Amino acid sequence: MIHVVGMGPGHQDYITPLAKRLISQADVLVGWSRHLSAYHEFHGEKLAIGSDLTQMALWLQDNADRNIVVLASGEPMLYGIGKRLIQDLAPEKLNIVSGISSIQYLFSRIAVDMNDIYITSCHGKQPDFDFILQHEKVAMVTDHHMGPYQIAQQILRRGAKRTMVIGENLSYPDECIHILRPEQVQQAYAMNVVAILNER
Repeated sequence: MIHVVGMGPGHQDYITPLAKRLISQADVLVGWSRHLSAYHEFHGEKLAIGSDLTQMALWLQDNADRNIVVLASGEPMLYGIGKRLIQDLAPEKLNIVSGISSIQYLFSRIAVDMNDIYITSCHGKQPDFDFILQHEKVAMVTDHHMGPYQIAQQILRRGAKRTMVIGENLSYPDECIHILRPEQVQQAYAMNVVAILNER
């Protein structure tokens, strides 16, 4: 069985007891180096995920009879690796274990409800900011090409009045949450998620 386990926003405190139990019982841990480095005492096999996700999926298919845990950032099914794996692997071979997403964590930290939030991602695409800015509350998973500064510039070009919340290194000791107007946003931030809130 392949368990795709949500690791939460980053800190070990936000990993569920079920996820911890499955990790402790695994024969193989699969994940990005950042995740694997947290399990230096794990005695089984470790497999680092590289840029070739197709190769990883093929390896998982060939080894699906083993007890494997794939370590997934945040919530596996919210712009995570879970979507890719359900496309490549038979459903009966997969057990998706939910985790706390960085978006959930950020909105809890700023005490803003998520009931009417629009969630999107910048990964591998050019967001439609005309559509995005029609929403009162937006959460965006960022990447190196479209980060807080680029988002702020898109808001400024449209003359929209918005508050940006930048959650940087969420749940880690160096966590920093910035609440800024778009014109105050700097060019570089560490690993982050962005919320865009309508000032009305």
